[in-house]
Amino acid sequence: MDKSFDDLKAELLRDPAVRAEYDVRAEEFEIASELIAARLRAGLSQQQLAQRMGVSQSAVARVESGRHWPSRMTLRRYAKATGSRPVVKLIPAEA
Repeated sequence: MDKSFDDLKAELLRDPAVRAEYDVRAEEFEIASELIAARLRAGLSQQQLAQRMGVSQSAVARVESGRHWPSRMTLRRYAKATGSRPVVKLIPAEA
């Protein structure tokens, strides 16, 4: 039986080294997760989204990887292509 993504993630995060690296990149992962969720809500594949944005599928994959901060313009184009709007929200840092 295949593991779900959430089960695999929980298992991997039990490793202290993996958890430490994940925590360092948490903000990038949150942004990537929001972008992917918007694309899925719109019912689009990466290729379809790329066509709407006028970019390559690999450009969409890079933005969704969480490895790079997307520019404000990229966020606007991504939002428009998914029928969304970007919102910036600052919340108190956890201790």
